[in-house]
This record gives sequence, C-alpha cells and structure tokens, in this order.
Amino acid sequence: MIKTLDKSMSPADVVARLTDGMTIGIGGWGPRRKPMALVREILRSPLKDLTIVAYGGPDVGMLCAAGKVRKVIYGFVSLDVIPLEPHFRNARESGAINVWEVDEGMLQLGLRAAAARLPFLPTRVGLGTDLLTHSPHLKTVRSPYDDGEVLLAMPAIPLDVALLHVNESDVKGNTRIDGPDPFFDEWFARAAKQCYVSCETLTPSLEEEDLVRARNNPFERSLVTGVVHAPAGAHPTSCGPQYGFDVPHLKTYCASADQDAGFAAYRQDVIGNSEVDYLAKIGGTGHVLGLPLPVL
Repeated sequence: MIKTLDKSMSPADVVARLTDGMTIGIGGWGPRRKPMALVREILRSPLKDLTIVAYGGPDVGMLCAAGKVRKVIYGFVSLDVIPLEPHFRNARESGAINVWEVDEGMLQLGLRAAAARLPFLPTRVGLGTDLLTHSPHLKTVRSPYDDGEVLLAMPAIPLDVALLHVNESDVKGNTRIDGPDPFFDEWFARAAKQCYVSCETLTPSLEEEDLVRARNNPFERSLVTGVVHAPAGAHPTSCGPQYGFDVPHLKTYCASADQDAGFAAYRQDVIGNSEVDYLAKIGGTGHVLGLPLPVL
C-alpha cells in the first residue's frame, strides 16, 4: 500500500512556522491572486521585523500598516485602479520602513538567481539610469568574452519563505493557476527554502490531464511545503476566473490610511480574529464569487 503524502495545513499552522526577521516572498501581482488569507493570519500574529519581497498590492500595505515590516524589496506596490497603495506610501514617506525599489524585470532576475543558487545574473536593465545612484550596492561586471560588455550584476534575492495563492491544489502540492496572471510565482517558489500555497479548491489528487499544460502547473510539487484550503482566500484581490477584485472594499481599506488609527480599526472591525470572522463580515464566499472580473 502506497501512503499518500498529505501536505494540507491551516493558516495558523503556516504562520506558526514563521519567525521574526524572515525574508518572505509574496506571490501574485498587485491586486491579483494575493495569498491574503495567509497575510491576514500574519496580521493576527505577533510576527515582526519581516523583509517582504513582492510585486506588491494590499498585502504589502497591510503588513506595513500593522508594523510587521522592516524592509520591502519590490518592483511596484499598487492596487491598479488605485495607483498608489496608501498604507505603503505612508510607511515609505514617514521612513518607517527600509525600501529597495528595482525594475520589475530585475526583481525577477534576483529571484531566478536565488532559484539557481547563483550570486547574481547579468542584465542591461538599469544601466544608464539613476538606479545605480539610488542603489549604490549594485555592482557591474564585464563580460569575459570578446565583446567585453559591461553589465549590471543583479544580486540573488533568496527567500526564507514564499507564500502563494492558486486556483486549485491537491494535498500533495500539485497546483493549478487558471487565470491569465501566473507571472512570477514559480520563481518565488524556487527561490524559497519553504513554500506555502493557499488555494480556492483542495482535492485529494489532481488528475494527470489537469496538469498537462505547463502554464497551469508552473512549479513542481516538490517545492511545496504546505497547502492551505482557503476559499475566497485572495479577497480583496482577484483570483480569475473565479472572481475579480473588490473595488468598494479596497476603497474602504484605502480610506483608513487617511484616519488616525484607521488601520487599527480596519484590522479589528474587518480582519477580525479568524478567517471565518473575516468572510462573515465581507458577505461570505457568495459575495466574493459574485465579484466581476476586471476588464483591462
């Protein structure tokens, strides 16, 4: 008899494995397919002094507003329809966090270098810009071949943990991303020592035909440390094709950035003490599944 490896966990199980000072990569893209159920569990925890690596959205803003973050490494932090994430903006402008802003492609290269266990990857991106002025720790290298070209050496960005959200997973960590935005989740998974995946649907086993197209299954189950069943777990970000982002909710969240102790009230009144509380306060999974997909 073959014993099936079951990697299923609760959000609390995942957060219990995290420690202060970790470097945590958060997958998704702006307000798309963010592992918000796991982010909310971090918000309910005493974790602090985190370095967050992300193409950021409300995940980054909420963690900054809650005082969980020491540093953010990012290509952008945006809610798309609300271009500037206000809680992140407040944290950056006040000097409450350290930041390293890089080109979106450079962030990918940093993750890819870490995934390959390389110290850096060469690129032309950033040369001839003020990036080197504002990031003096970046170095250049000269090609050892006849061209002798000078290139920027994008350093590896190794992660202690990656947190991702997918449409479907089985208990072994085989995953599916069915929306149009898989983007760089695979590199977060490969750059991390541990990778935890939340999912809309959890099954005992995905059939082979479900995993045929590489686009739907961008990283191997061997990279997945744990799987969390979290229906509506990307809310208020989108998770196509199941649901779009919740613009009225995002506006309410953003408005809290303009109020004294606004985020503290949002965290208490909306995020609550559990994911069950949160879903009840936002109208349940039925509300989330009814959110229209964005038209871009």
